[in-house]
Amino acid sequence: MDLRDPTVARSLRALFWAAALFTFVMAVLPHPPRLPGEPSDKVQHIVAFTTLGLLAAISFRGQCILRLALWLSLFGGLIEIVQAIPVLHRDSDILDWIADTAASSAALLLVRRFCRLDG
Repeated sequence: MDLRDPTVARSLRALFWAAALFTFVMAVLPHPPRLPGEPSDKVQHIVAFTTLGLLAAISFRGQCILRLALWLSLFGGLIEIVQAIPVLHRDSDILDWIADTAASSAALLLVRRFCRLDG
């Protein structure tokens, strides 16, 4: 796959935004569906934000890694703020935000460090 191909780049960005939307919707649903094995909330956050970090590193490969990490961290913070809305019956937890930030940052760093993204 040639990451320099504009069609591939657009497809990867679309995949990133679809994953981000899915993450947000699942995080704010008052009664999200049960997942196989019923992983803990922290595990769900870590999996979601590791995935977003991996997709961001590949989809936005020309962007500053610190900027991507900041935006993903802010996204995790937004989710926690929305989860604090009482009518949603969700729990807001700063540890979830920390897990989001750590998982996405680690994924960004690993991809940028160990993967050749120049096509």
